Amino acid sequence: MQVPAPFEYERAVSVDEAIALLARHGPEARLVAGGHSLLPMMKLRLARPETLIDINGLADLDYIRTEGDEIAIGAMTRHAGVLDSAVLAEHYRIFAEAERVIADPIVRNRGTVGGSLCQADPSEDLSAVFAALRGTAVIRSASGSRNVDLRQFHTGPYETAVGAAEMLVEVRLPIRPNCGSAYEKVERRAGDWSIAAAGAFVQLDGEGRIADLGIGLTAVGAEHFTCEEAEDALRGEAPAEEAISRAAAICAERCQPQADQRGPVDYKRHLVGVLVARALARAAARARGEAA
Repeated sequence: MQVPAPFEYERAVSVDEAIALLARHGPEARLVAGGHSLLPMMKLRLARPETLIDINGLADLDYIRTEGDEIAIGAMTRHAGVLDSAVLAEHYRIFAEAERVIADPIVRNRGTVGGSLCQADPSEDLSAVFAALRGTAVIRSASGSRNVDLRQFHTGPYETAVGAAEMLVEVRLPIRPNCGSAYEKVERRAGDWSIAAAGAFVQLDGEGRIADLGIGLTAVGAEHFTCEEAEDALRGEAPAEEAISRAAAICAERCQPQADQRGPVDYKRHLVGVLVARALARAAARARGEAA
């Protein structure tokens, strides 16, 4: 039976206490919420934290609400809460589509937004969603809060901009008018990690051209889970099939997938092109008010 290396256990009842415990126990301490990513890695000895700080009691970080022209999502919001959110369903349907293909109901009932982002798994679905939507991560320490662009939040595989005595407390997204979004994923079986997945939002101007957009990619080695070159190529264009196909081809060319048990490189590049084109086309249709 696989068991983790020995570790100490602490339970925090507030954000301030969690941050104080992180500072006290040093860089080898880890926060644990749902635990569905960290604990399996601990059992395999791929992660060996000296202290686990349980933050499941921080109910004040479990929320999804509008604040002015932004949506605020607390870091302790469970996946199930994201899936069921009327606020996100109104503004960004990409969330529900992504959440439906994340693991299973048991995981979605326990796993958190903050845990998914901070795990920084290269195949994580929500990381691609947030990269596409270009929001802000709010990171808190004993000295105060700082904001980090979500596209700069992930600094590498399993690495983030969160420091040793810091904590991700919130994610903020702009509310965009005339906007549609969509998520596409190919997996070997329901709830599995992606072979490839793509998400997108499209915002149209008064003439039906693309005023702004975002593309998110996961499981295919895309830097910061996105492809800004494809976005630049499509911005200002009409969302016609030819323009979308060009942007999708750029994504397929620029990503860096690795051959593994889920498929060879060429197959994954092909999937990227197909999935990006589908996500962009459906997002554009939704921005026009069409059923998609």
